[in-house]
This record gives sequence, structure tokens and C-alpha cells, in this order.
Amino acid sequence: MTRHPAFGLFLALFGALAITPDTLLMRWSAMSGLEMTVWRGLLMGAVFISVWVVMRRRQWRADLRSLRSPAGLTVILCECFGTILFSLAIAAAPVAVVLFSVAAAPVFAALLAFVLLREHTHWSTWLATLAVLTGIGVAVFGRVAPDAATPATANATSALLGAVLGLAVAFCLALNFTTLRRNPELPISLVIGYGSTLAGLITLAVVGPGATLHGNIPAIALTGLVVLPVSFFALAVASRHTSAVNVNLMMLVETVLGPLWVWLGTGQRPTDAMMLGGVIVVGSLALYLSYAGHRRSAARQSDVSTTAPR
Repeated sequence: MTRHPAFGLFLALFGALAITPDTLLMRWSAMSGLEMTVWRGLLMGAVFISVWVVMRRRQWRADLRSLRSPAGLTVILCECFGTILFSLAIAAAPVAVVLFSVAAAPVFAALLAFVLLREHTHWSTWLATLAVLTGIGVAVFGRVAPDAATPATANATSALLGAVLGLAVAFCLALNFTTLRRNPELPISLVIGYGSTLAGLITLAVVGPGATLHGNIPAIALTGLVVLPVSFFALAVASRHTSAVNVNLMMLVETVLGPLWVWLGTGQRPTDAMMLGGVIVVGSLALYLSYAGHRRSAARQSDVSTTAPR
């Protein structure tokens, strides 16, 4: 089954679908951003570290040494701050704006590859960057008239805050992926688990244990124990069976379905401006990732034809 050409695509789609209820469960928890981070960070970290103990117990000395390496520390800090910032963004701003901004991660990854790996940045990357920023701007500042029967979901300040925090999360994700690509020897389960746990411990020290005992604990526990680990593991394995372009394309499913789940579960309808901005962001990224995949496929075919014996 794992050798089937479509295995990676279907696994990536499964992972993307598995994470779509995440923001709805966060809303249902009725917790603040820091309180959600305590539960999400500690529970997700416990699952990832447990998996590492089971799967890599024979390499534990080398893996623990990797935590102190520059690459290991980079991934840990990215995971830590990304976890904290995402929870703060969801608690403070419309979900749609946050997810549209986080969807910019592939563009950040391309730009970081140019800066850190000295990889050539194609003109399509700069065009996609402009289009994504335009879409986010429309979602945040647009004045497209909403449905008269629908109350406003957020003011401009909270939308702007959500966009800024979402872009910061996108940067953390992009730097995370770039670092992992440069350092394939890093134990993914350990560094991600350590970063998530660190985020949980930091926020626990800020809010205190008592503050985490109110709200809908089962909802936030479900996302920390099941939704996040299942989706992240599926996406990580999928990246070994299909290209990163395909995985990123599947991740756009969360950008589309996440706000819809929140709308159905809480009644928080995105404004017309947010939906228009989302169409611009998702459409631009879909075109960009599809074109990038086509260019890579053409390049591989060209290399094969050049090196083939005559």
C-alpha cells in the first residue's frame, strides 16, 4: 500500500482533514490563549515524546545531544513560540483571518530557502507573496458589506492582531520546515515534543495551575491528545511518500474548512471581506504550489533525459 503512487497524497489529505476541527475545539474550550497553550503544549508534547521513547529508545543518547545543536534549538524554539502564538491568535481574533495568514507558510519557506540555503527564488514566489499579502489585507481591512442579518465578528484591531500573529506562526512553521530539511538527522518526534512541552511549561508558569481548570477541558484535551498528534504524524509520514508541494496543497484544506467548522459550531460567520480575502489567499497559494510542482517535475524529467544513455 505504501508503494502506491497515491498513498502519500491520501495520507496528506487525511492529515489535513484531521486537523480541521482544531480551531473549533479551541473555541469550544472557552479558555484564554495562554490557558489553551498549557493543555495543547503539555498533552501534544507528552504524545510525541512517548512515541520517541518507543520508536528510538536505542538512539536516545545521540538524539538528546541533538537538542543542544543549533538546528535542534531552532526547531524547539519555533515549535514553542508557534504553539503559543497560534493559541493567542485564535483566542483574540477571527479564526478565518488567522488561518489565512498561517497559510502563507509555504511562501515564507521559499523566502527562507533563498536566505538560508541560497536557493534561487523564482519570480512566481514573489508574485505569490504579493498576492497572499493582498488577500490578507482584504480580509483585515476590507469593507465589503456583510450580510445584514449577520453581526460583525470582530473589529479591525482584533483582525489586524490575528493577521500579525498568524504571519508570525507561518514564519515559525517555515523556519521549522527549512531547518528540518537542512538537518535530516534530527529526531522529529523529540524536538517537536520538547518544543511543545516547553510552550506548555512556560504558559503554565505564567497563568498558574488553577487557571487551567475552568472551561471545557475535554474539548481542549481532545485536540492536544488526538487531533494534533494524529494530523502531524500523518503529514510527516506523507512528506516521505509525496512531494512537499502536494502536502502543502492538502494543507489548504484546513484554511478552507477551519473557518467553516467554527461557523457551524459557534455561529461566528466570517465577513464577506474575510471570505473574499480567503479566496485570494487560497487561490494564489494553490496556483503557486501547482506551478512549483510542475516546474520541479519538468526539471526532473529534463535531468533524466540529459543523463539517459544513448
